[in-house]
Amino acid sequence: MNHAQTPYQSCIQACLSCATSCNQCLTACLQEEDVKMMARCIALDADCAAACSFAAAAMARNSEHAKAICALCAEICQACGDECAKHEAAHCKACAAACHKCAQECRSMASAH
Repeated sequence: MNHAQTPYQSCIQACLSCATSCNQCLTACLQEEDVKMMARCIALDADCAAACSFAAAAMARNSEHAKAICALCAEICQACGDECAKHEAAHCKACAAACHKCAQECRSMASAH
């Protein structure tokens, strides 16, 4: 099935990839020895996954609010990526990279004319 490309396709892909990474990180963090130490990471993973899913859907619909949603998504992704980067676990490092990439894509989309 071939979907029509939207002008936001790379940002949508970054958001979907980030949401997946955040959900995987959240699940892996819950299995860590010291779950309490991962509490902020887990909370931000949940927020970020939700924000990214919302942003991707808004862009796919060409919502009039897509730029504002992506601006907020960029902030949440940056915070999540910064938190995940503090941890040594491979799932956190992978999540940090996905979050920072998504934050960059969302900032670019939000500031496009």
